[in-house]
Amino acid sequence: MLPDITTRVAGLNDRYRHHAAVAVMEKALKDPDTGEVALVSSFGAESVVLLHMVSLIAPGTPVIFIDTLMLFQETLDYQREVSRQLGLTDVRTITAAQAMLDLEDPDGTLHQFNQDACCALRKTVPLEQALSGFDAWITGRKRYQGQTRATIDFFEVETPTRMKINPLAHWGREDLEEYMVQNRLPRHPLVAQGYPSIGCAPCTSKVAPGEDPRAGRWRGSQKTECGIHFIGGKAVRLKNGTQEPDNKEKVA
Repeated sequence: MLPDITTRVAGLNDRYRHHAAVAVMEKALKDPDTGEVALVSSFGAESVVLLHMVSLIAPGTPVIFIDTLMLFQETLDYQREVSRQLGLTDVRTITAAQAMLDLEDPDGTLHQFNQDACCALRKTVPLEQALSGFDAWITGRKRYQGQTRATIDFFEVETPTRMKINPLAHWGREDLEEYMVQNRLPRHPLVAQGYPSIGCAPCTSKVAPGEDPRAGRWRGSQKTECGIHFIGGKAVRLKNGTQEPDNKEKVA
């Protein structure tokens, strides 16, 4: 049985605090204190960096891909291309249960009047079910992505039984670009068309020069996150149809 998760996370951060991203990834996949680990990937604009690292270290690592059934066709094609090119052998595509879709979004219009509920239905719930057998999951979250992520560590407590691992926490946009160029990695085709951050087709728009890269996500609303991330180990609950963390902080 693994030791207390708070103790393990603190120890991991102490051991690998000064390691580079690739080294953190390698340690995360092999250190006994992380337990069973999966990589969760959107196969979006920057996803190929982590996917490439995993392919070099442990290509059999489970990779969880959430198909919301509202993704761009380009994303679905890219997911297949990258998985094949990198030799990833355990990519698991998950979707919401058809019974739940029929009940909560029978005509596929939920996103038009309740984006939080749509994300919960199509992303948060399926992912939570997919992660139920894992002790940790790898994310692409980075400190530069906003104030709510400005202090994230390589290892974080998510729940009393699961941690999140953020190998790219200290990377900036220039680091991502350099890595992709040096390793000649395939780019998501929508990036060149003005989509630096890519989610579901109905809720993603092009970004103008000078805009924040995530400005095209849920444009025109106060929403900034899909809700799959937690804060301080506390799950995001749905209250009155909106995302609201238990501790009243903004979703990270």
